[in-house]
Amino acid sequence: MTFQENERVSIELGDDGVAQVRLTRPDKMNALDPEMFERIIAAGHALHDMQGLRAVVLSGEGPSFCAGLDTSSFGREPSSDEPGLTERTYGNSNKFQQVATQWRKLPVPVVCAIHGVCFGGGMQIASGADIRVAAPDSRMAIMELKWGLVPDMGGYALWRGLVRDDMLRELVYTNRQFSGNEALEYGLATFVDTDPLARATAIASEIAHRNPHAIRAAKRLHNSMADAETDELLMEESIEQHAIMRTKNQIEAVMAGMAKRPANFEDV
Repeated sequence: MTFQENERVSIELGDDGVAQVRLTRPDKMNALDPEMFERIIAAGHALHDMQGLRAVVLSGEGPSFCAGLDTSSFGREPSSDEPGLTERTYGNSNKFQQVATQWRKLPVPVVCAIHGVCFGGGMQIASGADIRVAAPDSRMAIMELKWGLVPDMGGYALWRGLVRDDMLRELVYTNRQFSGNEALEYGLATFVDTDPLARATAIASEIAHRNPHAIRAAKRLHNSMADAETDELLMEESIEQHAIMRTKNQIEAVMAGMAKRPANFEDV
């Protein structure tokens, strides 16, 4: 088991390959200040290169998952050398988008546990996960228009396929708060559970016991579904399956060869 921690995020990798990733600013309901943006992105980079990783559980310490942007920390003017919003500093994303989109970019499935408040940027971060488990009494909202802004942080790209278009428009236009039970109805939650962290961990543990090559390939295919043409997607599926079967056959051949060795083969 390995453990990493900074001032805003902790990562604990279990022996089963499940990483528990926690936002650790509980006194501020894990609200997003500039340092937290940097630390969450750093955590994503660490996870991307982590050996033995099979699944991720994303949660928040304290009374809430994430209260969204910490507006008190964003009053200053950006420095002249800070990249603009339209600059793609993280592949297809800017820094603020990367905090949410990086969970989709991770090669393994991410299960998010939502409790307490999940507002604004917290909603986008949760939406980046593959699967979301929400407490029934959690309070969720897409908040940006309340401040005269459009939803950003990758929200529109991440909400495709999750929530019906007219329902999403109503939630965006009105900033209405909704519960975990309502999120399940709308498509913004996958499951509702009174102990979302335990349920999310159980799901991640089950995923971790599947063929890791197949799981990663399945995530790549899922990520292609929204944009790829049918012919392209069919070919991607065939390529992924061919690679998995070749790897599987190689492993089985090695195992079969080992089974034929004498019990005390070192003496032969």
